Amino acid sequence: MVVLAASICTKGGKAVLSRQFHPMTRTHIESLLASFPKLIPTNSQHTSVETTQVRYVYQPLEDLYILLITNKASNILQDIDTLHLFARVVSDICRTADEREIQKQSFELLGAFDEIVSMGYREQVNLIQVRSVLEMESHEEKIQDIIARNKEAEAKEELKRRARQLELQRREQQKRAAVSGSGGSSYLGGGMSGYSPVPQRFDAPEVSAARTASPAPASSARTPPFKGSGMKLGSKKTRQAELLDALGGELVSEDLSAPPTPPIPEPSPVPTNTRSSLPSITAESVHIVIKEQISVSLMREGGVQSMEVKGDMNLQVSDPALAHIKLALPSPTTDFGSDLQFKQHPQVAKFAPGQNRIVALKDPSRAFPVGQALAVLKWRYSGRDESLVPLSINCWPTPSNDGTCEVNIEYELENENVTLHDVVISIPLPTGSYPSITTQCDYSINPATHSLDWSIPLVSTVERSGTLEFTVGGDDASMFFPVRVSFVGRGSIAGIGVDAVSRVDGGENPAFSVDAVVTTEDYLVI
Repeated sequence: MVVLAASICTKGGKAVLSRQFHPMTRTHIESLLASFPKLIPTNSQHTSVETTQVRYVYQPLEDLYILLITNKASNILQDIDTLHLFARVVSDICRTADEREIQKQSFELLGAFDEIVSMGYREQVNLIQVRSVLEMESHEEKIQDIIARNKEAEAKEELKRRARQLELQRREQQKRAAVSGSGGSSYLGGGMSGYSPVPQRFDAPEVSAARTASPAPASSARTPPFKGSGMKLGSKKTRQAELLDALGGELVSEDLSAPPTPPIPEPSPVPTNTRSSLPSITAESVHIVIKEQISVSLMREGGVQSMEVKGDMNLQVSDPALAHIKLALPSPTTDFGSDLQFKQHPQVAKFAPGQNRIVALKDPSRAFPVGQALAVLKWRYSGRDESLVPLSINCWPTPSNDGTCEVNIEYELENENVTLHDVVISIPLPTGSYPSITTQCDYSINPATHSLDWSIPLVSTVERSGTLEFTVGGDDASMFFPVRVSFVGRGSIAGIGVDAVSRVDGGENPAFSVDAVVTTEDYLVI
């Protein structure tokens, strides 16, 4: 078969998009497309027409036609199969099959067309392979992004640490100045010439109530008749306050009317609990730990930009008498199909096609290690199927005419294999604006990111959905994205578990325990 061109045109013959695989002038291809609608017979079931020079193999695409222009010696059955693949690619890339959307996605479509046909001949590819090539994911690029984010986080932590040191130094200077200046002249307001070397208020028993000192910011704002160490301390305090404000209010200075306190040593970091509020599992002699991590980017208009699920299964045997065992996995309960890829430990037998999934050693005479965890199975899924998303998020900002925006956001559990705990949905807020919540919910304002953090303790099949509504200043709907979601869950998104554990020698089945945990890496609505 020789494909001369793949084109999308209107029913009047106007070219919307065309890719020529053999040298053809623009005038030639436009004339071929313009004459194509006139060749289609009325009330015909055929999907091909011929002229003296070429053959048209076509298929309706809503209000358009997608067609292949081939030579007359081409195999029409292969042409029809190639045309169907072109149509599926167009439907996969474009949300709607109209002229505006196709022109908007023209670059992606032309790249996909080149993957299907090369130099006029069909390549042995399918839709999944074309989609994988177009995504062009780079492992090295992901690593560089992680390194850049880590460096940025370290720089922020270093800035906060230095700010704490400056705050402690300022308090120590205030303490020393207060001790050295307690026997000197007191602070007097108005036009009096007496100055304290420290620009702050402290209690002096000899000063009457009528002559009580004003707050320190007012004293630091005055212009002194001479330069002294007290005024230098005041200027440092002002710059320090600006630094604290830039950090989002994490370090708040004490009331200046209170006596200075000695420096407080920084507490040692406390290790975080990745399980959060997940209930603990009592480990049996045969204990299986299943860990999954999901990274997904949902589009605000609907659909999935990218989704990746990675998981592993670890087996730990504490009783040597139970080391000769095999694990029976349940039948798949989700529609991942062949996109879910498995990888076994080199000593573990692979799954037999068409049979139940069994995790067992290749050599039945060998035993699993005792007293240490062994990763026996790993799996991975990468795709864009929206039906596999465990938690759907719908954020709907509606700008008003009064300069405010009404935001409705809702969630719903889509995967019944998991129960989610400690769900936090973070919605960015416009700079300087704070929301007015109209629904009852557990929320907080994160000063570091200036976002509204909506906390849901539990999302399960019983309580699977919820809604939050608030009003905030601002009329730009894009300011509320990206929405970030984090949670820790019980179960498996891919439906991986253990149905039974049995002895290889046919003895009594041992008791076993399974701890299945799901966490998020990046869960975004963009």
